[in-house]
This record gives sequence, C-alpha cells and structure tokens, in this order.
Amino acid sequence: MIRFLEISNQTLFWYYLASNLAYLAMLIIALKTSAMHQHRLESHRLSWFKDTPMTPPITIIAPAHNEEASIRVSIRNLLALDYPELEIIVVNDGSQDRTLEELCDEFRLRRVRAVYVSVTKCAPVRGLYRSDVHSNLLVIDKKAAGSKSDAINAGLNAATSPYVCVVDADSVLERDALLRIMVPILEDPKRVVAVGGIVRVLNGSELVKGQLRRARLPRKSIEVIQVIEYLRAFLIGREAWAQGNMLTIISGAFGVFRTDLVRAVGGYRANSIGEDMDLVARLHRHLREKRTDYQIRFVPDPMCWTEAPSDFRSLARQRARWQKGLLDVLWPNRDMLFRPLYGRIGCFAFPYLWLFELFAPVLETLGIITIILAAILGFLSREFFLQFLIFGYAFATVISIGSVLQEEITYKRYNDWKDVVRLVSYCFFEHFPYRQLHMTWRLQGLWQYLRGDHEWKPLKRKGLLSATAG
Repeated sequence: MIRFLEISNQTLFWYYLASNLAYLAMLIIALKTSAMHQHRLESHRLSWFKDTPMTPPITIIAPAHNEEASIRVSIRNLLALDYPELEIIVVNDGSQDRTLEELCDEFRLRRVRAVYVSVTKCAPVRGLYRSDVHSNLLVIDKKAAGSKSDAINAGLNAATSPYVCVVDADSVLERDALLRIMVPILEDPKRVVAVGGIVRVLNGSELVKGQLRRARLPRKSIEVIQVIEYLRAFLIGREAWAQGNMLTIISGAFGVFRTDLVRAVGGYRANSIGEDMDLVARLHRHLREKRTDYQIRFVPDPMCWTEAPSDFRSLARQRARWQKGLLDVLWPNRDMLFRPLYGRIGCFAFPYLWLFELFAPVLETLGIITIILAAILGFLSREFFLQFLIFGYAFATVISIGSVLQEEITYKRYNDWKDVVRLVSYCFFEHFPYRQLHMTWRLQGLWQYLRGDHEWKPLKRKGLLSATAG
C-alpha cells in the first residue's frame, strides 16, 4: 500500500511538471511569435487590403438557435465590418423563440425563391429570406437537427465566396477583425487554408450599436477566471501550436476556411459534438493523405468577443461538452497516432491531446486521492508536498500570470490598471480551487459520452443586449 501511494504521488508530480514545462515552452514560443507578428503588421496597411480588388470575398455563416436576445446586435455588428466584399448568411436553426421575427423586423426580410443545392447534408430548409436594406444579407430558415454542424452546412450550401468565416450568433467582431485575420491568407494564398482568430470574454464590456466601445473586466469571479483561461488557451496554446503547423482547433466562434476544402471533406460532420475541432482534424487528415503543402494558422489580434457563462451550472455544462467533443474527435482519429503519414499532427499534437487534455481529469483525480490517502495514513513526506506545491501550483500560476502580462504588454485590451491588477490576482485561484472544479466537470463529460449522452444541453445567457450602452 505504501509503495503504491509513493508511485502514484511521484507519477502525479512528474505529470504536473511535464504539463507545466510544456506550457512554459508554449509561453516562450508565443512571446516570440507575438513580437514577430507585431513587426510583420508594421509592413502591412489594413486600408490597402480594404481597398484593393485583390482581396478575396468572404461569406460569413452565423448559425442561430434561440438567439432572440442577441441576434439584432450580432448581425448589425457583422454588417458594419470593414471588408470590401462580404456576404452574410444567417441560419435560423429551428429556433423556438422570436429569432426569425427579430431578424425580419430589424432587417426588413422578404421571402425569396432561389435555387438551393444541398452540396453538404443538412436538415430540410423551410425558406430563404433576403433583406431589403442590406442586399448582402441572406437568412436561411431550416428545421432543427440538434447540432450546430447541421446549421453551418446549410449556410455552406448557399455560400458563394472562396472563403467562409464561421461566427457564433452571440459573438461580436471588432470592426477590422476580418481584415486582420485575412493577412496570413493574403501573404500566402496557396498554402494557408484556414486561419483562427482570438476569442475574448465579452462579459462586463460595453457595446454601442453592435460595436465594442470599452473592454472591461467582468465583475463576477466565475467570469474573471474564464478570462484567464481564454488567455492561456489562445495567446499561449494556439499561438504556439500554430507556429509548428500543429493547430488542432479553430474556435467555432471565429475562424476562416477555404470553401472548396470544407466541401471536399464533406462539410461539418453532422453528429459531431466538437464541430470546430472535428473539422480541423479532418482537414489535417485530408491534406496529409494527399501530401499537400499547407498551413493552418492562428492570428492573435483579430478579436472576437463572446458571452461566457456567468453561473456554475452553465459553465459546468459547457466544459463537460468540450470534453465530450475532445473524445469525439480523438477516438475516431486514433489511427493517426504515431503514423509518419500524418507528420507532426500524429506524432506530437494528438499524443499531447490524449495525455494532457483527455486523460488529465482522470490522472489528476486519482493523484489527488492518493495524496489525501497518504496524508491521512501519515506517509506523505513534507519534502514531497513542498515540491508538489512549487511545481504543481506555483509554476502553473506563474505561467498564468505570464499570459496575462503578455496580453497587457502586447495588445492592451484592458486599459484600466485596476482590471489588470485584479486579473493577475485571480491567477492565484485558477489552479486552486477552480482547477479541481473544472476537473470534476470534465470527468462528468467523459462519463456522459461513454454512457451515450451526446446532447448539447442549453446554457443560460443574458444576451448581447445586456452589454449594450447608449
């Protein structure tokens, strides 16, 4: 028994150390790539991209299900984006509230007869609507199929542009976000097939006529913790993985893809739980099997602001769903592991996701249980516990603080010094007790998936109107 506890505790210690060292390496890479990106932007003029006829058209697809509290603000925001040629397709995915009525009232929609070809499979379409005041706005009204993927496929069938941008209907893009996210594509259109932008927490900020007027830190502690999570995930994780062309997820809230490639892989998988990660994995597989020279990039400055859950029940459901989505992608693609055909994705990115993302809640829970047992039985040494605190808690906290300071030094979205101080102070609570709560939610997600519960449970949201001022 004593030997088992010692081995378990040492395993958890080395697991935490390896995980934090990986994050430290990502932080260093992210700092370097951020500096390179800022230097590269100095040689580009976004106004030139806006005015030149060489800038390719984009179709924005915004799936909406029961978004009556956000849909007016969100679509006004999309219509006001700075981009030369833009098509906006809103997919009303069987909403049971007034989403379609809100769209009809705000944008003067009229029903039209048009040819609609189902290139990718989706639920039946009930009607097409065109705006009388915005000729580039099309609304597709369809039956609900229970998945966001199905709604995106319906929009993909109607898209006429060489690039599609998928945006959540409860999110807000900064005015120049599309111009910024297209920079890698305009630099290398043959190789860059997809680009992800950064997603930030909107809670606490102010909107005016669909535009972000002032970025402020949320008031609720549960929302502030999520700000730190997003900074770690985007400014450290995704930026570092993209540098090695090993990015495995482009957020469903904001990403640009080559339309022909998305259609070539069959569109979004209709029954996928994590549709954003699933699409990127299938793109990697498709392009690696064809031995195509390609890149999937991440750009850290085109901002998408989205409403984060503000209560524990909704947050628990969201994180459980994310964990189910991760397993739903990794298991069908398990044949890619350690196969030379799939290069860095199969040899580095996917093994990391299996070990440090999918199995993390299981390993950490077992490790914490054995540490508690060792302490109760009197077998927990003071030296080991001190090392565990230093490398498991303090090390991870320093990395979180580093991600916050990187954001403040580089992008400075929070201009109030009180917000920055408050954000740094919350870094000390991210790994205890929040990490343990998060671990429990992820375990619930794994259990739900294994027992066949693949449903997306609804989240409680306030809507974008709650952030509107003036």
